[in-house]
Amino acid sequence: MGIFKRNKYNSQTKPVSLITVSEKRNTVSEQYRTIRSNIRFSMVDRDLKTLVVTSAGPSEGKSTTANNLAVVFADAGIRTLLVDADLRKPTVGLTWNLPNNHGLSDLLRDRTARFSDYIQETSVERLSVLTSGPQPPNPSELLGTNRMNEVIHDLSTKFDLVIFDTPPVATVTDAQILASRTDGTILVVRERQTDKVELETSKQLLEMAKANIVGVVFNGTKGAQGGYYYEYNSKSQDQTE
Repeated sequence: MGIFKRNKYNSQTKPVSLITVSEKRNTVSEQYRTIRSNIRFSMVDRDLKTLVVTSAGPSEGKSTTANNLAVVFADAGIRTLLVDADLRKPTVGLTWNLPNNHGLSDLLRDRTARFSDYIQETSVERLSVLTSGPQPPNPSELLGTNRMNEVIHDLSTKFDLVIFDTPPVATVTDAQILASRTDGTILVVRERQTDKVELETSKQLLEMAKANIVGVVFNGTKGAQGGYYYEYNSKSQDQTE
């Protein structure tokens, strides 16, 4: 038997909402475009080629944010690649209805593999995805290899922006590892769910990794008319406390 196994999605693993595709004029879609603008403004003095999206804990909306940000960046004419770097609980293949037989884990374990063989196109122009691939027994170790550095470099030369959807930072070290190797990190927080202590711990972990935290996305706030919807606001690093 090989050391890799095919991903088995449990009942808790579901595709995320692509509201920026289905309802481009929706208020939430506009908020995603605002986040896109804020990210670009925050990096005016530095190239932003690679971006990590993570959260403090699970079920806070980091995958929803990563997928929808990828869409709005592509809509702006930016050649964008969305990478499912959550090798433990991947969602990108499900979200875009794409096969996940091969992906990032294959690319990392095979130094002769070409990333072009694993990249898949989506229904959104200028947006491609790299799914997670077969689930490895050692995700953190795999992401921490020199091979991962090579993959990040190669992908960033092919695309204008590479967005990595990673596991929660306070749960495993995967997000820390990637945040230390990329240009920027977005931390997603869900209102009335994210624990303040856990959030502060996550911020400290990212700072220890010398991550460039370009913003915090607040998710799950109530709208002015009483309806429940997602509202996103980008805030600077010193406002996360």
